[in-house]
Amino acid sequence: MRWGILYCPKAHSGKYREKLQNVLDERQVQYDFVQSESTDSVERLMTMLIHNGYKTIVIVGGDSALNDAVNCLMKEEKLVRDQIALGVIPNGVMNDFARYWDFKESSMEQTVDWLTKHRVRTIDVGCIRYTNKKNEDCHRYFLNCINVGLIADVMNLRRQARSLLGSQTLSFVVSIFLMIFHRMDYKMRIRINGEIVDRKVMTLCVGSGPGYGQTPSAVPYNGMLDVSLVYHTEVMQVLAGLWLLVTGRFLNHRSVHPYRTREIVIDEAKHALVGVDGRLLGTPVGSYRITIEQEVINFLIPD
Repeated sequence: MRWGILYCPKAHSGKYREKLQNVLDERQVQYDFVQSESTDSVERLMTMLIHNGYKTIVIVGGDSALNDAVNCLMKEEKLVRDQIALGVIPNGVMNDFARYWDFKESSMEQTVDWLTKHRVRTIDVGCIRYTNKKNEDCHRYFLNCINVGLIADVMNLRRQARSLLGSQTLSFVVSIFLMIFHRMDYKMRIRINGEIVDRKVMTLCVGSGPGYGQTPSAVPYNGMLDVSLVYHTEVMQVLAGLWLLVTGRFLNHRSVHPYRTREIVIDEAKHALVGVDGRLLGTPVGSYRITIEQEVINFLIPD
């Protein structure tokens, strides 16, 4: 029951690590602590924890760090993966998947108390399969969502602004302002549930989880993907859509077209950026496919 804890520090986190270790010690949790220095080191350290036999691995970080951990786990054989429980203590720029389970960055003590109960739920992961610019066949797993188009661009701007400004609110405002100077629609051809959508699209979100408010009805254990397809709209409607997104009513916007599926194929999405769990993937070459794999990760959830 000894935990392997992978700490992914964020900018301006102060004495977060010291506080967390005090909380763990007060609860007499047995653990070993490793700290990442970069994205590459997250994958290296996660692999090290897996191969050193830790059965409970807790990620202290945000959605991107959790995504790296999941992709490391998915490289392992099912026999190895089934013996490991993955947990999260939110401490990232975006903690959307953690918030879905009611893990809050401001409630570290409560999160640790829940994790010590070791309540496990087997959850789904989505997968995008694509070709990169080197003409290599690639794939990437995700817990939360994939964004294609405008929102992927905004999320990339927000992450860059957050690293410079520190403030989550200020970085969001700045990224929305910068959005005005970016492309607002993309020519896409999409196949979903036997339907072909061939037109200009503003943004596409495919979520196994809440999708940063864009797929609010998605649940990561039903073997399905929720899809929100947003057609091109006027500037004022964009602002209205952002307000509905912030207030949790995104699907009420008249330009949002929701679907539920097990697979979606994007045949064409020229110049549209793709974000995976909040991190920029880039622009795949040619068509790509997004699917769901049901109940493949053991995840620690609240009591």
